[in-house]
Amino acid sequence: MALKSWLEGRWVEGTGAPSPLVDPTTGAQVAEVRSGGADLGAALDHARRHGGPALRALTFAQRGAILDGLAALIHANREELIDVSRTSGGTTRGDAKFDIDGAAGTLSWYGHLGKKLGDRTFLLDGEAEGVLRSKRFVGQHVLVPRHGVAIHINAFNFPAWGMAEKAAVAWLAGVPVLSKPGTATCALSVRIAELWVESGLLPAGAFSLLTGSIGDLLDHVGPQDCVAFTGGSETGRVVRGHPAIVRHNVRVNIEADSLNASILGPDVEPGSDTFQMFLNDVTRDLIQKAGQKCTAVRRIFVAADRVEETVEALTDRMSRVVVGDPGEKGTEIGPVASPSQHRSVTAGIAELEKVAKVAWRAEAPGGGCFVTPTLFRADGADVPYVHEHEVFGPVATVLPWSGDADELVQLVSRGGGGLVCSVYSDDLAWAGPVVLGLAPWHGRILWGSAKVHDQSPGPGTVLPNLVHGGPGKAGGGEELGGQRGLSFYCQRTAIQADRGLLDRVLGKA
Repeated sequence: MALKSWLEGRWVEGTGAPSPLVDPTTGAQVAEVRSGGADLGAALDHARRHGGPALRALTFAQRGAILDGLAALIHANREELIDVSRTSGGTTRGDAKFDIDGAAGTLSWYGHLGKKLGDRTFLLDGEAEGVLRSKRFVGQHVLVPRHGVAIHINAFNFPAWGMAEKAAVAWLAGVPVLSKPGTATCALSVRIAELWVESGLLPAGAFSLLTGSIGDLLDHVGPQDCVAFTGGSETGRVVRGHPAIVRHNVRVNIEADSLNASILGPDVEPGSDTFQMFLNDVTRDLIQKAGQKCTAVRRIFVAADRVEETVEALTDRMSRVVVGDPGEKGTEIGPVASPSQHRSVTAGIAELEKVAKVAWRAEAPGGGCFVTPTLFRADGADVPYVHEHEVFGPVATVLPWSGDADELVQLVSRGGGGLVCSVYSDDLAWAGPVVLGLAPWHGRILWGSAKVHDQSPGPGTVLPNLVHGGPGKAGGGEELGGQRGLSFYCQRTAIQADRGLLDRVLGKA
């Protein structure tokens, strides 16, 4: 099956040498993409001339209704999409549902936000403020949709959710989208795009999909465009430094590597609700999506005098994990998504074996893209490779620390900034300063305690109403966050005028 792009309102089959896509479970080819032949400058121009004006003419409520319709399409075709996810990404049924339901849920959430924002086409940012001593001459900040294209360069690990969560925010803001999915798993993105296009819910030019290589796409960006990238930090730096992006001061949001940490507080006793929450969250992060989540825990910090019992509890829990064919009932970990991902994770495991001991390792099938899920244990916390390199698979390392809160914050910060950190403790006096000390280094922190042990979806779940992103190595970006997310696709402008005239123009009178 040749996967096509949706550009300028038509399906376009690429030219040039094919790139084969394989079923990660069997290694058999399931599709191919060809990257040449598309006029990407014309594709962006089409979106600006047609999609932008059409979306800006709609109210938030109307845009939200479109998002609700797109979510319903995903839900109605859920079983078919789960099957596509399994054959193209090697996902278990549970992992496929996590991705697909996350896509539908985020679209629905932003659809509801559109209904709340109502019959407006732009947003007011705060209240009008007086200028100098005049009572009539005021200034009012407004947020209006930019007249460009939201260019979304997505990662391979969430071909449904990743595409939908970025698009939902841009469309609600009133900006057309060109989505570039990760090639290895793009069959699922393409199938969802086909459903959306066939529905006719989106205005012409509001949505474009580019399969294969990004080509010269960024050469054609302009000053009103926005670029949101998810992927490796090295590629993120290339995107941010692209000459056309620098020349036009194009807005760029980067989500990159993240050495997420899980911290077990020294007060937490084995068998307690908080300890069980910690075990559940760490195990889920190792299992879910075969560890291929940007929010998965990579470093597990445990007080030195509690390491033995904690590792024993973790290995006992994970010893029951089933690794195998994702199509078989009961399988919890399938293969990683592609041959290149298999090479990367295998190489990372080999490097970790040089600096840490294997505390637990599952047996994995041979062939395909299967790797060996592994929990490592370091003798000390000063292990540079663990703090500097993310192994993007079912792999994590337990690191001992002395129990000093300030030392802990310094150790965690060696990751250079992360998307999420989780702290498990019922000791307010200890946990409070730790959480606030870690805050400058993370986009999100989960504080697990006995009071919420049965209420949290875990640190690895990205929520549409809370910001997603992180400082430093994690990219320095910020996405989602409810209404906050719209601002990336809008221009904040201060309009200074007579209060009466301004109120009438802005619909306040």
